[in-house]
Amino acid sequence: MMRAFLFPGQGSQKVGMGAELAQASGAARDVFGEVDEALSQKLSALMREGPEDQLTLTENAQPAIMAHAMATVRVLERDFGVALTAQGHCVAGHSLGEYTALCAVGAFSLADTARLLKLRGQAMQAAVPLGEGTMAVLLGADIDQAKALAEAAAQGDVCDVANDNDPSQVVLSGHTAAIERAVALVKEYGIKRGMILNVSAPFHSSLMAPAAARMAEALAETPPAAFTLPLYANVTAAPVTDPDAERALLVEQVTGRVRWRESVLAMRADGVESFVELGGKVVGPMVGRIDREAQVTSLVTMAELEAFAKEMA
Repeated sequence: MMRAFLFPGQGSQKVGMGAELAQASGAARDVFGEVDEALSQKLSALMREGPEDQLTLTENAQPAIMAHAMATVRVLERDFGVALTAQGHCVAGHSLGEYTALCAVGAFSLADTARLLKLRGQAMQAAVPLGEGTMAVLLGADIDQAKALAEAAAQGDVCDVANDNDPSQVVLSGHTAAIERAVALVKEYGIKRGMILNVSAPFHSSLMAPAAARMAEALAETPPAAFTLPLYANVTAAPVTDPDAERALLVEQVTGRVRWRESVLAMRADGVESFVELGGKVVGPMVGRIDREAQVTSLVTMAELEAFAKEMA
């Protein structure tokens, strides 16, 4: 059976994340320790104990979500003898999850991934003054409805489609005024509901250009190495195996649309039957809404990891 391993994006962070894994597994503790050391920061304590407002800061949330997911990878590998490269055919990650996916298949070291995501979070936060940009989720909207709404709401401001998550959920990003206009107009476009998201910046919009420039510099200094499984990139919804091509896509991803729905459909078309989300329960449910025939598993706890390893044995 062809299997894809998936990694969650921002919004999946919560206080207490990884605590059970760290208690049960030396492999998980090693991941959290290595990330703390790479960042010269007690990120693992923040993940375990909060406060939530600090964990939610983009520069902390991004490396924290990655560290949590990589802990599940290492537990599978070291405690249960399940190697992603042996059991998987490809990987993908939602937004920052693309970096986690690359770390999981050897393109970046754990320390470099943590540093890159810390910088990515800081650069995205600094790209737009606080309050000037935001995002909104459109529920009961498909991509065509979302595009039409974004165009109508822009009125000279930026209003971009940021995430095409699944057939019923699309996210807009841009200037706060434009996003507020979009939410006010949802019913006119046959969309069930629009909600402003509690985010600190307009991610995956053209307003993130300064952050993309900073990531281009960082990735020139720390380019991805060869990776062991193909990765389905957010901005192309297509497999990539070339590290140089992926480096350019990671830069483009900062301002580009996360084409998650299309990525899942592309993996399905290429023969993937089973999708396994590591370190969250966010992108797995999206897969279920994109294709009800797909097999979906989300692994977070030791019990879930152990049950999956038994299946693989």
